[in-house]
Amino acid sequence: QALLPRHSTAYVYVQTLTMSFPTPLITGTIAFIVLAAVCIGGVFAGLASGTVSKDNAAIANIVIGIATFAMWLFWTCAWLHQWHPLIVPIYEE
Repeated sequence: QALLPRHSTAYVYVQTLTMSFPTPLITGTIAFIVLAAVCIGGVFAGLASGTVSKDNAAIANIVIGIATFAMWLFWTCAWLHQWHPLIVPIYEE
């Protein structure tokens, strides 16, 4: 960036190519965190009401955490593959 003059269009282009987290990725991650919190809240509600034993609640919390992470990882991979596809279709005229 230091080699480009400030008034050139290339300097402006280089300045706009900064790394940042894509907004849909952040939104989806927050959605999965909320989903996990709601499910864990349901387990705690069942524990408080006495319908779920302490051992089953502990197992349910672990299963919810692992399942939420696995779903989030799958969704993230699918989203990233569609964001920048490696294979681009070639259309015939």
